[in-house]
Amino acid sequence: MTSETTREITYIAAIMEAIHQEMARDEDVVLFGQSVGNNPEDPFVQAYGDGRVRVTPISETAEIGMAAGAALAGKRPVVDCTMAEFLLVAMDQVVNEANRFHYMSGGRVTAPLVLKAGYGFTAGWAGQHTGSIYGMFMGVPGLKVALPATPADAKGLMATAIRDDNPVLFLHHYLLTLENGPVPEGEHLVPFGQAVVRREGADVTLVATGWTVGHALRAAEQLAAEGVSAEVIDPRTIAPLDTATVLESVAKTGRLVLVDQATRHSSVSSVIAAEVAEHGFSSLRAPIVQVTALDASIPYSKPMEDYILPDENKIVTAVRKVLGAGVVA
Repeated sequence: MTSETTREITYIAAIMEAIHQEMARDEDVVLFGQSVGNNPEDPFVQAYGDGRVRVTPISETAEIGMAAGAALAGKRPVVDCTMAEFLLVAMDQVVNEANRFHYMSGGRVTAPLVLKAGYGFTAGWAGQHTGSIYGMFMGVPGLKVALPATPADAKGLMATAIRDDNPVLFLHHYLLTLENGPVPEGEHLVPFGQAVVRREGADVTLVATGWTVGHALRAAEQLAAEGVSAEVIDPRTIAPLDTATVLESVAKTGRLVLVDQATRHSSVSSVIAAEVAEHGFSSLRAPIVQVTALDASIPYSKPMEDYILPDENKIVTAVRKVLGAGVVA
């Protein structure tokens, strides 16, 4: 159920509101992390006590391992992992432990666990804290992956993640942290595996993830001034991935441009391109074009960073390319 009353709050405030409301709703929801609950003035400690809000050692393996154990014992842990790159330290726990139990037990065991982590922090953070590494998680059986692009979806997807009976990787983009948007008050749930059409169009389909959704929408505005009608789709979750909405749009427009902050060969866009090539080839009137980060680490230099990453101008150029391309034979 979603409230009809909305108000403007930030993307990060929407995420924390969802956690707060789920903790109030269900006493089995607990919050772990290296930077949570570390002083008595913490609002979560004040609301729920230090029994449900636990500061953890500076060890991703330990905090995620403890959370997996708590999930198997009937709790619903939310782990604030800070940055997506920190998950790499604990990959066995992330991709080979809690996500396997439901399958390996024949559906008798559940592990309701949320791993919350930021990603894509460019703006001068250089190579090791800027990765868009979600592609390496989207094909892991038993692990769901959410990539909210708006404050409302950030709240709704987090609430859905906490209620899910098995592990969810919830990735929030750092550059969206303080972005404002209308967010429903009270309970708000966004279903997994249901993409949303952010803008309807007839000439070309743009599919963008996370932070790049805003770029795609701004590119669509620029294209509209040129008489081009672009449809913009936000998958919202990449595991499960809603390919049906993309295929339906491509059947209408005949053209597809994919926008992704990840490097091309570890991107969501390459997976979507493969799905459309296999299941929607007959609809295509031009080759699929991908607008992704280049296959390079993010540099410290701002001009070089801009060169590496997708932006509105690169999206517009890609659309012009597919509009000028011949019909696929």
